[in-house]
Formats: sequence, C-alpha cells, structure tokens
Amino acid sequence: ERPHGCAECGKSFSGKKSLRIHQRSHAAERPYPCAECGKSFNCHSGLVRHQMIHRGERPYKCTECGKCYSRKEHLQNHQRLHTGERPFACAACGKSFIRKQNLLKH
Repeated sequence: ERPHGCAECGKSFSGKKSLRIHQRSHAAERPYPCAECGKSFNCHSGLVRHQMIHRGERPYKCTECGKCYSRKEHLQNHQRLHTGERPFACAACGKSFIRKQNLLKH
C-alpha cells in the first residue's frame, strides 16, 4: 500500500519520509553535497552510494564472471545477461528487455 502521493507527479510512496525525499527532486533541492567532487544529492543515502565511486568500492560481485559493481541493482541487471532473463516486455509488440530503461526508450 502506498498512501502518500506526490501532488506534482502522482507517484505514490509507502512512507512520508520517502515522499519528502522524492519531492526534493521537483524543487531541485539537493542538500547533501559530495566533498570530493561537489555533486549534490537529495538524500543522504544517495551521497553515501556516490562516495563508493571515489573510494573504488564495488562490493557486489557476479558469481558467473567476477565483474564487480558498486550498486546491487547494477549487478542484478548484469546477471540477466547470463540468465537470459528479460522481465520488461512491451505491451504493444511483446518485445522484452533486460532493463526497464530500455523498455521505456522503446
């Protein structure tokens, strides 16, 4: 259940905190800057995830080929190359994709 809706875009969230963080994206509010490069983020966890890049941290390793990623979602997308899974299908033509972004571009 996602009872907290964004008045700007209609996206809904399960918690008020998630909604508040999301609303910062509409206001271009990014109160968490990276001391290393100056890039700013709308939530602390985004900054922490970004800082892993500067430290070279890539804790998510593919068991098939050994390739490493800084984000779990990126590893999951990569693993679909090995499994052949294509979970994002076009409702109009049936073509399927590994990544949701590719479906949206299609």
